[in-house]
Amino acid sequence: MEPYGGNEIIITLVNPILQSVPIKSWTFRSRQPTISIGRAAENHVVLYSAVVSRHHLEVRRQGLHWEIVNLSANGTFVDEKPIDKMTVLDGLKLRLARSGPILQFHLGKPSPPSPSPEAS
Repeated sequence: MEPYGGNEIIITLVNPILQSVPIKSWTFRSRQPTISIGRAAENHVVLYSAVVSRHHLEVRRQGLHWEIVNLSANGTFVDEKPIDKMTVLDGLKLRLARSGPILQFHLGKPSPPSPSPEAS
């Protein structure tokens, strides 16, 4: 996995047992500077779980990359280790709280450049 500055980010809620099975996905373009995730209705990604904080985490556009910032006292975990902040890597899976939902992140590829008109 490596950071990639594509033009979209796809956040997928995955089945906690069969992690290859998606439950729901959200797609955001890079013009969206911040994506909020949590239990409160005003978040971009709303997750109904008692262990998810009202404003659990944010995914922020930082130049060419996306960055995850934990906002919750319940924690955000990657490979069972708590994180405060990290760069999003394509295919990254994280868990909200120790026993909460699992999210997977995919970074979209940039659009190919438009062909320039040829001079006559």
